[in-house]
Amino acid sequence: MSAKLFTRAEVTKHNTNKDCWLVIHNNIYDVTAFLNEHPGGEEVLLEQAGRDGTESFEDVGHSSDAREMMNKYKVGELVEEERKVVTKKSEPTWTQDTKESEASMKSWLLPLVLGLVATIAYKFFFSSSQ
Repeated sequence: MSAKLFTRAEVTKHNTNKDCWLVIHNNIYDVTAFLNEHPGGEEVLLEQAGRDGTESFEDVGHSSDAREMMNKYKVGELVEEERKVVTKKSEPTWTQDTKESEASMKSWLLPLVLGLVATIAYKFFFSSSQ
């Protein structure tokens, strides 16, 4: 079964808290029933009502559970000629950030330890002679 197709003009008509549609990754979602349940509050959804909220959706970094939950609100897709090419961002894995922070920590940890050892040695050898 093919999805129901809508134009952006049709989506813009659904822009109130009684009838709220969003475009995310060329899919159209009727989130009216979800407004009160949205963890970020209904205001963030209403700001995007009747519009393409893909960028805002991705900027927040929704979890895979949130992405899966969207399926029950999908009412259709944009017509082919109005679709945008948008790469989906996955749930952050933090692996690259972790590697970078570990490397950063190692870059200052060695000088810190050497400085501490030098300070202790200096105090031990030069303080005890007085």
